[in-house]
Amino acid sequence: MKVYRSIENFPSEINTVITIGTFDGVHLGHQVILNRLNEIAKKIKGESTLLTFFPHPRHVLHKDDQEMRLINTLDEKIVLLDKIGLDNLVVHEFTRKFSRIKPANFVRDILVEKLKVHTLVIGHDHHFGRNREGSIEELTTLAELYDFKIEKIDPQLFEDVAVSSTKIRQLIEKGKMVKVKQYIGYSFLLSGKVIKGNSVGKTIGFPTANIEVVNKWKIYPADGVYAVKIFTEGKGYKGMMNIGQKPTVGNNSKSLEVNIFNFSKDIYGQIIEIKFVKRIRNERKFEDLACLKEQLLIDRNRARQILG
Repeated sequence: MKVYRSIENFPSEINTVITIGTFDGVHLGHQVILNRLNEIAKKIKGESTLLTFFPHPRHVLHKDDQEMRLINTLDEKIVLLDKIGLDNLVVHEFTRKFSRIKPANFVRDILVEKLKVHTLVIGHDHHFGRNREGSIEELTTLAELYDFKIEKIDPQLFEDVAVSSTKIRQLIEKGKMVKVKQYIGYSFLLSGKVIKGNSVGKTIGFPTANIEVVNKWKIYPADGVYAVKIFTEGKGYKGMMNIGQKPTVGNNSKSLEVNIFNFSKDIYGQIIEIKFVKRIRNERKFEDLACLKEQLLIDRNRARQILG
């Protein structure tokens, strides 16, 4: 997959099958659109192309949405899109100026002139251009004017609920990781740098790697204990992770720490990837470290049962 960091960098000779959107989560609904994109591109001997935006438009346009967290970082999204087999990803900087482009101008100047659209594949609720003023009806008229095709994809349902990035974010924030995987088709992942902690876990036989998540927009699961898979230095491990304030040891700040089973290497300063499998329990305060250790033994056995 080729990645272009601006519309201006996209080569003009490519015959494209395009879709547009932030595609946060690259969930099952997105995957249906992208797979259809690849099918059409192969049929017409063109190239499947996603036009996406960074930063997220809501972060740029709405002050109230500054706290909105995202399912994927841009780097994570690139990896997922590459696995699907997309030919081209255009990541265009989203600015207030860009947001003011009128729908007709967006189609003429960007889709037709810059991206050479042959077919545009869209979701059921697609809007585009300034203030999302462009409707499917207007898009159909413009497609006839500029001689390109439109294909609309119906929403994907899971248990009679439309799959959407908003719905998935809500599930992540509730810690419902099994349901999240059903909606996105893969385990939710979190990457971060291993930093120094207070080493309390080591004193009771449960050493942990404390994780610093660098990307400020990355969403976190609900506080609690999780069965997880950890990837570092090209190898995979099983473990359990705690997200929260660690009330038993009097830490009031939020922390993310993972206990990696059968692991003793020094990985301070390294970036590790964590895939969430299932939530085990809520975080809670214990009377003392002995009680905490007793519960951690139960948690570890439960995590091993879940992870197999």
